[in-house]
Amino acid sequence: MEISHRTNELGTENAFVVLAEVNKMLREGKDIISFCIGQPDFDTPQNIKDAAIKAINDGKTGYTDSAGAYDVRKTIADYVNKSRGLNASPDDVVIANGAKPFIAFAIQCTTDYGKGHEVIYPNPGYPIYESQARVNGTIPVPLPLVEKKGFNFEIEELKKRITPNTKLLILNTPQNPTGGILDEDILKEVAELAKKHDFWIFSDEIYSKIIYGEKFTSIASLPGMYERTIIMDGASKAYAMTGWRMGFMVNPVLAKSISRWVTNTESCPNHIAQYAMKEAFGGSQEEALKMVEIFRKRKDLIVKLLNEIEGVSCINPKGAFYVFPNVTQACKKLGFEKAEEMRKYLLEHGAAVLSDTHFGKKNPEETQQYIRLSYATSTENIIKGCKRIKEAIETG
Repeated sequence: MEISHRTNELGTENAFVVLAEVNKMLREGKDIISFCIGQPDFDTPQNIKDAAIKAINDGKTGYTDSAGAYDVRKTIADYVNKSRGLNASPDDVVIANGAKPFIAFAIQCTTDYGKGHEVIYPNPGYPIYESQARVNGTIPVPLPLVEKKGFNFEIEELKKRITPNTKLLILNTPQNPTGGILDEDILKEVAELAKKHDFWIFSDEIYSKIIYGEKFTSIASLPGMYERTIIMDGASKAYAMTGWRMGFMVNPVLAKSISRWVTNTESCPNHIAQYAMKEAFGGSQEEALKMVEIFRKRKDLIVKLLNEIEGVSCINPKGAFYVFPNVTQACKKLGFEKAEEMRKYLLEHGAAVLSDTHFGKKNPEETQQYIRLSYATSTENIIKGCKRIKEAIETG
């Protein structure tokens, strides 16, 4: 028997592939400092855990509406309205087991399989954008993010990629893997292009609460954009709830259609976890704010330490918990042609990072090499890990 072609061609999230490799080395007794995984190293705040326990004791253990429990959706709508200046109703909200399913659902709702429809996505970017565009029978079109612009993209590069077949543009702000935030001026220009060429926007805002000294702007809040923007957000990153698998989308046009996809795949989101998320977004924000402040201090430390390494240059990210240092000169010093060679070399020296190729194929004109480090780890690990990187590069 054969496995389908599209399954064999399905991409993956290489952070988990490398993590498995790192975990195997740890089981073998090797000393590895890992900067691989984008997961807060904090426990879920107690008030959120208490809300889940109460939900169990209150018997919230059966099916809910496919879109999620109405009172939970109301809490999410209230949060989105306050944070984005919108006028969303609970009927505009769909909850799922994690935010990731909405990438596929959005593509399925806005494109048709095998019709030559195109999905533009950021590159480097979260690898699931490309893999879901491809497996759902569309043409993925990478849009380069540029270091000199703080990992924004050139608006002219976007214009060159828009065709009559463009159906969806994926934005991610703050970004994985770069930590960049899309400027409001860029978002305004994108909004005008979306209206002019009549395509949808999928706005991945999963890191919207983890920002440093910047004002978060959702493209959905710009005039005429709420109806054509699919907002994606969730509880995983801001509230240390990755294992709870709670995400949501907001859009007044597509909510019912996306809810039907949930019915066909998951039936409904986890009933108990929904009430944990309700408390996360509707309850005390004290612990979440503390986490962001700790991330900010770690960010400043890791940027400082990386910039002290010969051949490494790291711009200061504006959000999320990643740095994306340029290691081009370090690669040249060590005789490496690609950052992936640097990644393997650093792993041999006890520091696990990801390379730029884990976040999309390199653009042909791109000559710079990058690695990604997550600073969702302790200050001690950051200091120790950066020391290993420095010694590996400067004495290699």
